[in-house]
Amino acid sequence: MTPDEQVLVIPRASIMGDPGWLGITSDGLITFEELVQQRGEFRPRAEMELDRAWKQVIPYLVLRDGPRYFLMHRTRAGTDARLHDRWSIGVGGHLNPGDVDLAGGLRREWREEVAADFVPEFRLIGLLNDDTTDVGSVHVGAVYVADAAGRAVAIRETDKLAGAFADRSEVAAVVDRMESWSALAYAHLEGVPA
Repeated sequence: MTPDEQVLVIPRASIMGDPGWLGITSDGLITFEELVQQRGEFRPRAEMELDRAWKQVIPYLVLRDGPRYFLMHRTRAGTDARLHDRWSIGVGGHLNPGDVDLAGGLRREWREEVAADFVPEFRLIGLLNDDTTDVGSVHVGAVYVADAAGRAVAIRETDKLAGAFADRSEVAAVVDRMESWSALAYAHLEGVPA
């Protein structure tokens, strides 16, 4: 995080109460992109990390290859110590000026995070919220799914992450060590309690 990084936020009150729901919902999904365009504004990330009155909007992609998930493990080289040694099935990040919209931010994150000679079709499936953690309390995820359809995918920043496609049993084996958003996304997609 750079000291002057600007990130897209929306007022918490425009989408939920405090605390908000836990997990993934499709309620409000149809109007979410419109809400982001109308109520979204760029503010300093450092301030927004501490202000529950705002939710930082994060496009969050779960990449699959048929029934398998792209499973990643974070190293201690990452900048956010809260995520060290955690497992994830989500690729995503903050929206910055220049991304234009959620899809633009998601495409940028795709290019930055993974090495692939294709861009998949991204499908928005729900909004993710978890106010039970400090990180989650100031973020809201726009959850997308995409299918690699047998095409090769690799991690770009191998010093910070390791990743490969894994079957359901491999993902289930590390769910207790996942970032909360990934655990909630996995539970939603597999239809199991979080």
